[in-house]
This record gives sequence, structure tokens and C-alpha cells, in this order.
Amino acid sequence: MLKKNVEEVLEEIRPRLQADGGDVELVSIEEGVVKVRFLGGCFGCPFAAMTLKTGIEGYLKEKIPEVKEVISV
Repeated sequence: MLKKNVEEVLEEIRPRLQADGGDVELVSIEEGVVKVRFLGGCFGCPFAAMTLKTGIEGYLKEKIPEVKEVISV
């Protein structure tokens, strides 16, 4: 259930990333830690860390309280 919820929230975020030529994919979820991989323009972007923590992690935590942290792998 958690995986489905995370995927749904990532779908809400995805258009904003794609607008800048990037994307994100869910790799795994372990004990509330969501692991994602940046793709396209997001991969190697100097703002990726900020996007990850303030954008993706913040939004996921707001929507899904079980999410403890989001990390890029």
C-alpha cells in the first residue's frame, strides 16, 4: 500500500520535473525511507539535492506521514 501511495504522489510531482527536462523513478522503500533515482536533466543537476529535500521529500511527507526520508541512489 505504501508503495502505491508513493508512486501516486510521484506522479503528481513528475510533470514539474519533466517541464525542466528531468524525471524521477521510485527505486525502493525500506522502513519509511524512499529511494529514488533522478533521470534526464535532473541527473547531475546542481539543484537536485534541493529538489530532493525541499520538493520531493517535503511533498511526500506531507501527503504520506509514514515517509521518514527520501534519498537519491
